[in-house]
Amino acid sequence: MSEVCSTLTRVESLSLAQARRIALAAQGFLDKPHHPPTMRTLQRTIERTGVLQVDSVNVLQRAHFMPLYSRMGAYDVDLLRRASTGQRDRRLVEYWAHVQAYMPVELWPVMRHRMDHYRERKGKWSIVEAEPGLAESLLAEIRERGAATARELDAGLPRAKEHWGWNWSNARRVLDWLYTTGDLAIAGRTSQFEVLYDVPERVIPKPILDLPTPPLPEAHRELIRRAARSHGVATVKDLADYYRMGVADTVAAVTTLVEDGELEPVRVEGWTRTAYRHRDARLPRRIRARALLSPFDPVVWERARTEALFDFHYRIEIYTPAHKRVHGYYVLPFLLGDRVVGRVDLKADRQYGGGSGRLIVKGAYAEPGAPSDTAEQLVAELGRLAGWLKLAGIVVEERGDLAPGLQKLVPPVE
Repeated sequence: MSEVCSTLTRVESLSLAQARRIALAAQGFLDKPHHPPTMRTLQRTIERTGVLQVDSVNVLQRAHFMPLYSRMGAYDVDLLRRASTGQRDRRLVEYWAHVQAYMPVELWPVMRHRMDHYRERKGKWSIVEAEPGLAESLLAEIRERGAATARELDAGLPRAKEHWGWNWSNARRVLDWLYTTGDLAIAGRTSQFEVLYDVPERVIPKPILDLPTPPLPEAHRELIRRAARSHGVATVKDLADYYRMGVADTVAAVTTLVEDGELEPVRVEGWTRTAYRHRDARLPRRIRARALLSPFDPVVWERARTEALFDFHYRIEIYTPAHKRVHGYYVLPFLLGDRVVGRVDLKADRQYGGGSGRLIVKGAYAEPGAPSDTAEQLVAELGRLAGWLKLAGIVVEERGDLAPGLQKLVPPVE
């Protein structure tokens, strides 16, 4: 990977603290807040994060809402619905951009090469070839009736074998393939989080749908360019992960972007591989962040990068058996300034107190070297989060070395 800059005679060095500040500024933690956040705020935030990962886990709040909250503060989640529905004013659409994620709708033509790849693979299951007429049948029905969920389209077909908690019908599996190929697009989701499928011409704005498909190297460069803007400073591996590209394609894109002056190679203290800084990346003197980060936040989703930047070993333990979990089921890193100073296992119990709801702190842990006011800062952030989630209070359970300090600061729940 370092071959990209092997002919250069001088490479700037960055301290690890500088790299952290660059990365957090690129992710939007330097932006001045808007009160209240507006569609302009959301648009600015999406320009920083690039994508919003979608996940069905709803222990606290859906994954795609949390990165916006971490950067924008308490906002009306209807902003995201408005940005990702309709056609004329649509700003976001779901696609397999990182994994399942909201991406800017203008990336649709850039992703057509990926769509062709999935078409050639015939999906993740053999059902596409086993029932060759099912895809055309589903497409024809959606064209005629409009946006629909898999459940509405399912005609009682036999269920597939359960895998990772899924029990999808054959129709649902073929719809998933049609979405990855671009023959269908996601028009929105129901209140039960079910996907609404529709044909692209009723989802993607016509001026974008009519754009030509860029050549493959150009598409790769655009994705790496966006990844570099969102990371600020990153290794080839980091850049490849952002939009899930191959390393060889990433190296080729990085080489061209370095030659064009959009990226510059740098050395980061403690990193063994060359990093690349986007030419527009800001290096602030200080980051004054205070935020709880979703496990699916771009700051922490690539765990090796998280450890390299923050000296913070992190894994999500949702799929770990309860008795083997170290920190809990749904653990959020706590960002204070430019450091991750703790982690907290959270649950939104909306039935607590007869329906008034509580934010349950099931465990809270300080990182080595956490500042003395970590508990106070965390309580303030938990209070803000509870207010956004419309929960009436906070309940702190016993687990973790931060728990006693939180319990002293949190008012008792009646």
